[in-house]
Amino acid sequence: MSPIRFLVADDFEGWRRQVHSLLQARSAWQVIAEASDGSEAVQKAEDLKPDLIVLDIGLPKLNGIEAARRVRRLSPRSKIVFLSMYNSPDVVQAALGTGALGYVLKSDARRELLPAMDAVLRGKQFVSSSLKDYQFTDTSAEKAPHHHEVLFYSDDTVLLDNVTRFIAAALGAGNAAIVLATKSHRDSLLQRLKAGGVDTDGALQQGTYISLDAAETLSTIMVNGLPDPVRFFRGIGGFIEAAAKVAKSEQPQVVVFGEAVALLQAEGQADAAIRFEQLGNDLAKTYEVDIQCAYPLSSFHNEEDDHAFQSICAEHSAVILSEK
Repeated sequence: MSPIRFLVADDFEGWRRQVHSLLQARSAWQVIAEASDGSEAVQKAEDLKPDLIVLDIGLPKLNGIEAARRVRRLSPRSKIVFLSMYNSPDVVQAALGTGALGYVLKSDARRELLPAMDAVLRGKQFVSSSLKDYQFTDTSAEKAPHHHEVLFYSDDTVLLDNVTRFIAAALGAGNAAIVLATKSHRDSLLQRLKAGGVDTDGALQQGTYISLDAAETLSTIMVNGLPDPVRFFRGIGGFIEAAAKVAKSEQPQVVVFGEAVALLQAEGQADAAIRFEQLGNDLAKTYEVDIQCAYPLSSFHNEEDDHAFQSICAEHSAVILSEK
């Protein structure tokens, strides 16, 4: 019988040794490679095509969730078990959303890592017993996001007309809205909503309307030039949960408008903008949320930007091109 081949990716050597130690109980299981950062894990997965990868989330250079996404494309037969210290349900769901089948907390590793690997090798999902109070969706098959639209606009009037309708419709239906935008756009949007008869003061006070500065929010999410998934879900996911709790409709829903991605694109960080959009898709799988992003058309003006434009469009369920 051929041995079952494993890749172990963790930036802490002590954890890699512990996984080695646990695997010694199975004579047919063989660690063929180790990696100490996400980029190295992706490269070794592509080269070696292991049967299973034990993957940490907090990896340097490339976090584990993004590494898992790339591994799924480059070595689709390699199964993945996350071995992580993070016990946030949102992070767990985002990890499983990559197509990984296993999630084991490091605190449970001694008793649960081997059973998790057994289950995942059989194509079954395994999540640490410490997380048994939560329900996680099996997202090993690709799912479309709830709604994640992108608006490309010619000027601020076009942008504000679209966003005002989007936010006003949500608040008018008793739902909640989160706006992640520049100060000038947030101020103008607030004025337009008030002029349209929306009780923005009441919504702000009740928490059904949350207005966040895009640049400040980015400063809390970005790590090494890319949005960090753990920080992303803790931050934006936390606001969504809070807003959903106070929404007044029978089936509370939250809408999110964001232009943090436009700031990244304007600064020449197209890869970061696309990664932010991908995390937005994970967000839409986790919550009952509609998302609208926006970019000025003026931020796409050369061949490299054209590639970014196509990649951004590919991450959305609908594309709106709005010119005067």
